[in-house]
Amino acid sequence: MALDEFVQKLITGSKSFASVATLMPDGSPHVSVMWVDSDGENIILNSAEGRVKTNNLRNDNRVAIAITDSENPYRQAMIRGKVVEVTHDGAMEHTDVLAKKYLGLDKYPYHQPGDVRVIFKVKPESVYKIDL
Repeated sequence: MALDEFVQKLITGSKSFASVATLMPDGSPHVSVMWVDSDGENIILNSAEGRVKTNNLRNDNRVAIAITDSENPYRQAMIRGKVVEVTHDGAMEHTDVLAKKYLGLDKYPYHQPGDVRVIFKVKPESVYKIDL
């Protein structure tokens, strides 16, 4: 399922944040607010190794993502899907792309020594949209 124009614009056309729900090892939910990106077909999440959400996504590839338009909270998309790719390739550079979008900075300012960034590509399986 490719992302339609509405969801694509919601992700790439504004500084919309995503609430990302993953599953803990005991099955309980864990939610993180994250920056979000897209390649047109998948939702792109960027995190660091060792974080709870990163460990959860490696243990269980199911994820739910709610994205709300930063300009109009009545424009939103709720997406359920699965992680279909995990890579370190380009993950550090991708943080600079996200920093430009969300902070207006050319470089991501919060790198910590020893951080290993990782990209998760999420293929949507179900999308529910609200556009008021």
